[in-house]
Amino acid sequence: MPEGGVQLRVWIVDAYRAGEKTQLRALAEGLGWPVEIKTLSYRKFEMRTTLLRGSDLRGVDLANSDGLAPPWPDLVLSMGMRNEPVCRWIRAQSGGRTKLVFLGRLWSDPSHFDLVVTTPQYRVPDRPNVLRNALPLHSVGPARLAEAQAAWAPHLAHLQAPFITVNIGGTSGPYAFGRRAADRLLRDAVALARARGASLLVSSSARTPACSIDAFAAQDDIPMELYRWRRGDGDNPYLGFLALADEVIVTADSISMLSEAYATGKPVHMFDIGAGALGMRHDMHVAAGEAELARALAKQDPDSPDLAPGPLAYRALMRWGWQHLTRDISQMHLRLVRSGRMGWLGDLPAATEVAPSSDLQRVVHRIEDLMGAEASGSPAPTKQTGVVTQT
Repeated sequence: MPEGGVQLRVWIVDAYRAGEKTQLRALAEGLGWPVEIKTLSYRKFEMRTTLLRGSDLRGVDLANSDGLAPPWPDLVLSMGMRNEPVCRWIRAQSGGRTKLVFLGRLWSDPSHFDLVVTTPQYRVPDRPNVLRNALPLHSVGPARLAEAQAAWAPHLAHLQAPFITVNIGGTSGPYAFGRRAADRLLRDAVALARARGASLLVSSSARTPACSIDAFAAQDDIPMELYRWRRGDGDNPYLGFLALADEVIVTADSISMLSEAYATGKPVHMFDIGAGALGMRHDMHVAAGEAELARALAKQDPDSPDLAPGPLAYRALMRWGWQHLTRDISQMHLRLVRSGRMGWLGDLPAATEVAPSSDLQRVVHRIEDLMGAEASGSPAPTKQTGVVTQT
């Protein structure tokens, strides 16, 4: 225990996107240390501090944010572009004592942080303090899966096992999810279920286009339980469907859903919402002529990709714009397939289970090493949920 028996003080400077919040809470749970969550409100037009890699609070609406005041924390966990200057400001106020652990994408050089935990989709340069995980952090583990399985198994007793769970995302970055993708997903999921003699457990998300979930609702070839996503729904069966799955199909636009599916240890099939020249399996350093090729394919081939202005503009930005503004999730897909963690729907030859990821434990151990003797004054990390308090 540190001198005077002072317990380690940990803050989460909270993210402003749901998936990023999930990652920060998963890390806090993995550490098992009490933390305080600092929720911030941001000024709409203050980008100077962020873009110029500042170290101040100019981008924060202080009147509508949680207080940032002494005693300063020993450790800050955070994620998101707008939080970078805030974290550096906190460390400056502590006289340089506060350690900074940042997740995901960075706008500044990694040298501004003590540890950066990222994934291949982000173009973070290699540094000694950069830890590159295969997948984002999450809190889906054996205990939560067992609890969800026990809760949902009685509700699905009318369906025939085995179960194939289908988790559907939506348009993301350079990939458009429209009618063609919806029809292909339905066709391929039904084909796999028929080959396995399985029932389908289908779950949509906030980004799922209506055409996709409607397509599944209309099919009557395969026994199925279908859930249409609703905001704030306490009876969302997403985790129960994962827990009961014998195999999982995930649309490959959602790295978070892929990560959570992988945690089940069951075979995971990635569904390519693109196709042809605009497919997810293609190298995402996009050639200028691919959009024209895709338009030609769209007129002739029912398996051609959906086209939309936003994703096509994103592709152009990936090709010619500032790389910090985009992410390349095809690099994630490539590594997942090469490592044997997942396969593309239709390519995975056998239903073989895989070993769950140890990414969270790797991060926890790095932070324990970073904090050194100071960590001995806090409760030992456990596999259960850490104590998280809102301030």
